[in-house]
Amino acid sequence: MKRFIKLASLAFAISSLAVCLAVFAQQPINSVNSLPVSPDLELRQANVTYLSDLDLLVFEEQVKGTIGNTLPNAAGQLDTAPVMGYVFPTTLKPEDVGFNSTEGIVALAATSHPDFDDTPLWDEDNNNNYGDDGKIFHTHWVLLTPDERVPGGLSVKEFEKEDDSVVLPPTNPGMQMYMDSPGFCVVSKNNSLKILVPAERVNHNIKFKFDGVTAYMEVNTSDSERPLLGVYQVYSVRSGDLSLPYSIKQR
Repeated sequence: MKRFIKLASLAFAISSLAVCLAVFAQQPINSVNSLPVSPDLELRQANVTYLSDLDLLVFEEQVKGTIGNTLPNAAGQLDTAPVMGYVFPTTLKPEDVGFNSTEGIVALAATSHPDFDDTPLWDEDNNNNYGDDGKIFHTHWVLLTPDERVPGGLSVKEFEKEDDSVVLPPTNPGMQMYMDSPGFCVVSKNNSLKILVPAERVNHNIKFKFDGVTAYMEVNTSDSERPLLGVYQVYSVRSGDLSLPYSIKQR
């Protein structure tokens, strides 16, 4: 019965996100630094491959343009700071990636945001400065939830500081939302972006379903009526309807 309830909750969450995307597609963009539509953000493929000899998952998105050619410009402050993401929504459970059991869609994202660095444990450009790498593609686990307060209809799930039930991985960046900075390797070349994830980092779950999304997000620290990190534009959804239909290839 518990398994049925969890599956029903997941199905409802996925359908809610799909509805949000459909509604969003008809709404005007209301953000400061939204990126223009570009082939660099239009998905051709989204794949996850399990390499059994390495016990490794390779998340890959391919675009019609070139990865890294379209990136956000700095806002000069944290409030309204732009965030561009290549995102993999999944059917993984929050517990699989180190969060407590809670509602939301587990998504892996490779992001770029020039105004701040939220991977304090990692020095992505190897210059011995751990606080200047925000623009370089790096990875996050997040929980996405429907949110009508932003045009994109989605946001990263937040929590109250006093909530003792919240569990975050030790690599989290210290923000009041379900976000982790796991430090996975990101490899981008031409039209392809790959994220290398050891299977042990997803609780050895190699049977989950997924989708591919490119999106523009924005940080908000000044308006209590909007989320801390919301989605303002969805450029491409590989399935077309965020149904998370794709299965992992095994090799």
